[in-house]
Amino acid sequence: MKSNAYPVLTVKDIVIFPHVVVPLFVGRDRSVKALEAAMKKDKKIIFLTQKDLNDEDPRFKDLYQVGVIGNILQMLSLPDGTVKILVDGIERVRVVDHIEKNGYFLAECEPLKADPVDEVAAEAYCRAVLEQFESYAKLNKRISLDTFSAIKNMQTQDDLIDVIAAHLTLKVQDKQGLLEETDIIKRLEKLLKFIEAEIDVIHVEKKIRNRVKKQMEKSQKDYYLNEQIKAIQKELGDVDFAPDEIQEFEE
Repeated sequence: MKSNAYPVLTVKDIVIFPHVVVPLFVGRDRSVKALEAAMKKDKKIIFLTQKDLNDEDPRFKDLYQVGVIGNILQMLSLPDGTVKILVDGIERVRVVDHIEKNGYFLAECEPLKADPVDEVAAEAYCRAVLEQFESYAKLNKRISLDTFSAIKNMQTQDDLIDVIAAHLTLKVQDKQGLLEETDIIKRLEKLLKFIEAEIDVIHVEKKIRNRVKKQMEKSQKDYYLNEQIKAIQKELGDVDFAPDEIQEFEE
């Protein structure tokens, strides 16, 4: 294999993006061996997401062929045999060849180059994306003002897309699609739609929570009043009321 070959760490339920620091727990034997090989060399490793999330032992053909090279910032072996790592994504890459070596995958890769772009259109999309993401950040309390400020200052359009995508709650297939796309305008269009969809979901969730809260408050109030009526009726004992008087009293 050539010098641009790195050990492969298979991940599921997540897509790693460049310029994002992510903690991961690694337990599969092949992945642990890939980590150990990377630590012995230059601490660089390729993150490839598996296609089937339920596959506990995916082969190389079961992995997406576009991923990210990352740096291993920290590595800690835990008592249960798993390994906790902190990784920093560097750049998007496409796998061009691979072998299995010493129980782990070793893949040769090349940078994923962006297609030529209409800068005016791209700038207009970037402004729209940032405006919508600011609205999303205000609704989503997990995104801090510092994070949003850092995103606004990203150096390139691709970097902006990658970091925003990493902060959205999307399906693995949708994130992988954003990772693989080389047309910046298409990446921005997809990202804008995803942000708008996430904002709509948050608004619907808020309406549902408010409706449920009101229903709970009404139920609690009704229960409290009914308990009061029962207590008063118990205190009154054998006093008889006509049906109309009972209804008036309850009201």
